Amino acid sequence: MATAETNAHETELTPNTYMQHHLQNLVLGKLPAGYERADGEVLEHETWTLAHSPAESKAMGFWSYNIDTLGWSIFLGMLFCFFFHRVARKSVDGAPSGFHNLIEMCLEFVNKNVKDAFSGTSNVIGPLALTVFIWIVLMNTMDLFPVDVLPLVMQKVSGNPHMYFKVVPTTDPNITFGLSISVFLLIIFYSIKMKGIGGFIGELTLHPFHSKNPLLQAVLIPCNLALEGISLMAKPVSLALRLFGNMYAGELLFLLIAMLGYWQLPFHFIWAVFHILVILLQAFVFMMLTIIYLSMAHEHH
Repeated sequence: MATAETNAHETELTPNTYMQHHLQNLVLGKLPAGYERADGEVLEHETWTLAHSPAESKAMGFWSYNIDTLGWSIFLGMLFCFFFHRVARKSVDGAPSGFHNLIEMCLEFVNKNVKDAFSGTSNVIGPLALTVFIWIVLMNTMDLFPVDVLPLVMQKVSGNPHMYFKVVPTTDPNITFGLSISVFLLIIFYSIKMKGIGGFIGELTLHPFHSKNPLLQAVLIPCNLALEGISLMAKPVSLALRLFGNMYAGELLFLLIAMLGYWQLPFHFIWAVFHILVILLQAFVFMMLTIIYLSMAHEHH
């Protein structure tokens, strides 16, 4: 009797539980043997399973997967590749029209920004900038879907009325850090490729303070390494947190508006119209910083 009352209390919908449910990912991971699950089941063996509560997600540790954000990000990336490849195959001479015209506008927009911001020459930067911009726009755009629709569809399909399901990949720091770390690895790669290992190390240790006196320069090297190292490591962190923070805040506001009931419709529309600017601006900022960071990596000193 006490257990039934406790479960009923835990499943009661309150503003707090509503927010927690919508902000929790659908996590796949391994629970240890002997773990007592939320429904009272005790596992006899280590088991790969879906988390039924935030506590189970935490118990799964680092090697767990947010399969909702992974699934949506992969799906949207494939959607981007499919449509752009299809338009490229059907492109003909003459004035573009319809969807082809939209693709041409995106290409020209990205190409112009690459030419303005990138000082070197590379066949990779243009496609990379286009991929980053369009992919992030698509992932951010998922925030415009009504917050309850897709989770409810997933609950109906799965038969689990309490299933977690987030649909905005960029509100998951794992996705934003995955993007920024990829850019960071490219920065390291091109820095070493263009300057050599010695030049890259010299860039970190001989700037901004430099002296012709060898003894004084040896003293300045730790200071330079600390300053330049922090500056280098701050690039992927700032890229990831800026995108995550803005999109997460937008999602929180949509959830707060959704709790207004029937009064949510006008407020939802107003915030959605404004949020379109956030969606595009965050993708643009991530793209431009990627171009600028890689341009700096190509510079010689």
